[in-house]
Amino acid sequence: MSAEFVAPKGIPDYYPPASADFLAVRETLSEAAHRAGYGHIELPVFEDTALFARGVGESTDVVSKEMYTFADRGGRSVTLRPEGTAGVMRAVIQHGLDRGQLPVKVSYAGPFFRYERPQAGRYRQLQQVGVEAIGVDDPALDAEVIAVADEGYRRLGLTGYRLELTSLGDDTCRPQYRQVLQEFLLNLDLDEPTRDRARINPLRVLDDKRPEVKEMTAGAPLMIDHLSDSARDHFAAVRRHLDRLGVAYELNPRLVRGLDYYTKTTFEFVHDGLGAQSGIGGGGRYDGLMRQIGGKQDLSGIGFGIGVDRTVLALAAEGVSVAGRGRVQVYGVPLGEAAKGELVALAGRLREAGISVDLSYGDRGIKGAMKAADRSGAAIALVLGENELAERTIELKDLATGDQVKVGLDEVLTELSARLRG
Repeated sequence: MSAEFVAPKGIPDYYPPASADFLAVRETLSEAAHRAGYGHIELPVFEDTALFARGVGESTDVVSKEMYTFADRGGRSVTLRPEGTAGVMRAVIQHGLDRGQLPVKVSYAGPFFRYERPQAGRYRQLQQVGVEAIGVDDPALDAEVIAVADEGYRRLGLTGYRLELTSLGDDTCRPQYRQVLQEFLLNLDLDEPTRDRARINPLRVLDDKRPEVKEMTAGAPLMIDHLSDSARDHFAAVRRHLDRLGVAYELNPRLVRGLDYYTKTTFEFVHDGLGAQSGIGGGGRYDGLMRQIGGKQDLSGIGFGIGVDRTVLALAAEGVSVAGRGRVQVYGVPLGEAAKGELVALAGRLREAGISVDLSYGDRGIKGAMKAADRSGAAIALVLGENELAERTIELKDLATGDQVKVGLDEVLTELSARLRG
């Protein structure tokens, strides 16, 4: 019989045991940001629709086709957040963070929402970890942001990805390039919607994934060949810093991100094991965004958004599991009510010491409890019965080898710490 209610189309559930990989990915990526001095920021799940229309860009697919927009009970138009940068910049302006120490360095994690055609790796509720560094235009900061993402992937054990890098220029060269690109595109035999896009934001046409459009634009002029001296010097400095950091990259002059606010350094992490949805994270610099959404200053910024869902899929494609980081280490098997009371208290002490512990509940017999211990993924089972309780001992069983040993109840923490550390 089918369930009466199911999750909305295009929105995945994460539940045990597979959710352990999801949680480990999110935590590992966030930890990489925290190690680099990025403090946590918690953003609203919905904002004023105009924030995203102005900040992300009305010509983008995100704004024109993919946003979840609705009127609230007060008649205000609000939108479930499709990305994180505009919300962070709004918070920086609203709370005056731009008047304090710069750069403002923050990280965030959570769900974002886009109405897309669901497929593997493309969800209507997508999970991301992001960072933003606002207030300083320094190529070394660009390199740091990229290196933070790269460190997160490496700490997860991901190897089959590559970093693609380019520059989208600045205000001193983008207007001239826009005109050159627009002239090229409007001489092509494009369909009318694509011609309209070429008139509004010609750079977006280079991001068109349709084979016929990609073929027609193969000879299009590229921003990288029209950089101003200042933009060229900035990009060269970013690459030098990445080289010093040991972050490998490939130049991709045709790289175009899906949001309008990107300038200068632009990058994407790609994993070919994911098929069409190969982008697992990316970002870039967004000079001018603060002024665009109403800031009195015009501070520059740079950041990234990493797809947690796609990173989980990339790890699976490589046969890598990180679930062990959140797995139960010790499983307690009480035989009798008195033993259960002792094990409940012992589990509390072990958890306080940083050891993850689960117990067999429901008065199972020894056979059923040991099966549950095996299924838990724990390394060690603690078995406590009436005899052990009388002796003030407990039995430790290595669930991988089957080896068993008795230790005193007062020595359990020391013994477990030594075994789990090894």
